[in-house]
Amino acid sequence: MVTKVLLVEDHEELWEFLSRRLRRRGFDVVLAHDGQQAIDQAAAEEPDIILLDMNLPVLDGWTVAGRLRAEDPTARIPIIAVTAHAMAGDRSKALAAGCDDYHPKPVDFPLLLTQIDTALLRAEEADHPAAPPSSAP
Repeated sequence: MVTKVLLVEDHEELWEFLSRRLRRRGFDVVLAHDGQQAIDQAAAEEPDIILLDMNLPVLDGWTVAGRLRAEDPTARIPIIAVTAHAMAGDRSKALAAGCDDYHPKPVDFPLLLTQIDTALLRAEEADHPAAPPSSAP
């Protein structure tokens, strides 16, 4: 099964770089360039994971994350904040807004791939928890 990534980024150089690299790794990439498009695309495309810039036009990433978490069809999609906001407290702010992880720019692509894999694994485990051990004699 191909993993679908919703890449929400308003800077053309970065969305081209990331979408090209992700596609080379076998991901299906859907793009959104502002916060409202992100919400619309998340509902329409049902991605497996969302890479969300926090500094976006129309709606910022914190608002987008909160709205996605509030809607049933998108509430469980893992979100990784990918942002230039790398000040003390920004990671906590992104996690409090509903993001599952945080990746500061400039993008460290191997690390981002690891974060994607981890977020997808956690989502899979949450959807299909391991059966408790049997207590049968």
